[in-house]
Amino acid sequence: ELGEDEGTDYEVEEYLQKISKAHMPKEVKEKAEKEINRLLKISSSSPDAGVIRTYVDWLLELPWNKKTKDNTDLGKARAILAEDHYGLEEVKERILEYLAVKHIKKDMKGPILCFVGPPGVGKTSVAKSIARAMDRKYVRISLGGVRDEAEIRGHRRTYIGAIPGRIISSIAKVKVNNPVFLLDEIDKLNSDFKGDPASALLEALDPEQNNTFTDHYIEAPFSLQNVMFITTANTTATIPGPLLDRMEVIEISGYTDVEKRNIAEKYLIKKQLSEHGLKENQVNISTNAINEIIERYTRESGVRNLERNIGKLIRKAAVQIVEKNKKSVSINNLNIKKYLGIPKYDYEVAYEEDQVGVVTGLAWTNVGGETLFVEVNTMKGDGKLQLTGQLGDVMKESAMAALSYIKANAVNFNIDYQIFKETDIHVHVPEGAIPKDGPSAGITMATAIISALTKKPVRKDVAMTGEITITGRVLPIGGLKEKLLAAKRAGIKKVVLCSKNKADVSKIDPKIIRSMEIVYADKIDDVVKEALR
Repeated sequence: ELGEDEGTDYEVEEYLQKISKAHMPKEVKEKAEKEINRLLKISSSSPDAGVIRTYVDWLLELPWNKKTKDNTDLGKARAILAEDHYGLEEVKERILEYLAVKHIKKDMKGPILCFVGPPGVGKTSVAKSIARAMDRKYVRISLGGVRDEAEIRGHRRTYIGAIPGRIISSIAKVKVNNPVFLLDEIDKLNSDFKGDPASALLEALDPEQNNTFTDHYIEAPFSLQNVMFITTANTTATIPGPLLDRMEVIEISGYTDVEKRNIAEKYLIKKQLSEHGLKENQVNISTNAINEIIERYTRESGVRNLERNIGKLIRKAAVQIVEKNKKSVSINNLNIKKYLGIPKYDYEVAYEEDQVGVVTGLAWTNVGGETLFVEVNTMKGDGKLQLTGQLGDVMKESAMAALSYIKANAVNFNIDYQIFKETDIHVHVPEGAIPKDGPSAGITMATAIISALTKKPVRKDVAMTGEITITGRVLPIGGLKEKLLAAKRAGIKKVVLCSKNKADVSKIDPKIIRSMEIVYADKIDDVVKEALR
């Protein structure tokens, strides 16, 4: 027992020396010393002794006063961000603004950013690039499927095997208190009887509160105000309001075909060649081949499938180089089918001639914009409205609102009111197996119904998108960049939009809309004048 006491005394002395060198805040230091002194009162073989040692070890591991020095050379930071990613200008500018202000005001709090966009646009990888540009350590935790509050804030020490939450343990691992901290897939958080992790994040992601973030295990305030938090999400719809309110949301939209081609040529081909151990002179993929992959082998907002297809091409080329002793392989749009097989997609193109009761609409999907054809047929009946094509409630209501307006203003469109009592109207939106919803096809359905009732053909080169009210007003819609890209691909010459969407159009690259005429409308009457022959 005497030897055991001497060992404990030595251990306590060693711990107290480490605590004095750890630069802890005064109250944390006192708490650590109090816990260590408890070791003198209990047997070293007691389970409590192990709990105390583990707890104090965690306190010693935390970087209470250690931080990395930020890079203040904006030119270097700009070059690193440009080297790693094409586009994403708003994200890059926001980081450069932060570095500039940090250079002037040294004690500035870290920003809390939320990158929202479709899969594969570079939200996660740009966070790593930001850490490199700022000369900071990088730490990432995935929140997808997390449903236990203790994952975020830790377990209380009374539980056997208790550990700190993922925020504190990740910071202890990087050993600095100012890393770039990525919280990936924040929109995929779940909650159950174990608590709500989204509520636990409120304190960590609030600049006014996170200087005293308290983990259940540590039970002492730890400052997160130097941490740069970045969160990613595919949609803000599933993020709780109070949590979303604490973050600065930066929308990252899908890439245009031109942007995808640039990304492929500047980054993806080089990356895939390197991963497969080939040199640039061994495989030559032409620009036409890249265009063919983008248009006919992938349908996405990001570039993940594009990268997979480039990887597939390079693997097929590697087989030829090894098996047939070829020095180099050239791939172009003429021989690409040999490597990738029959094209998977064909973009919907505009009709070849004007049609009665068929209007081209524009829709937003998770993988970019699409053209959407609304077809209307009339037949003898008693005034029923039939809606098919797996339409959601909002879309059905849009069709009803359109019909109400047309009935109320039949005279303006030279429609005999008697026709509504003697005619059934059938609205169909192909493709029938794909569910569709949203208000943006309102003016499209209204124009198609008017065309079918007046027997006036709709111009084949006109597309439209906008919400309709029962008073005939046209309301603005979202996802405009993707929708205009879809219109361009389909060979549309004129697009009708709500006049309140002018501000959104001004933000879009002029190259996208150069070949199209954008027409603005306030009432459905203005839309009909542009669309019907």
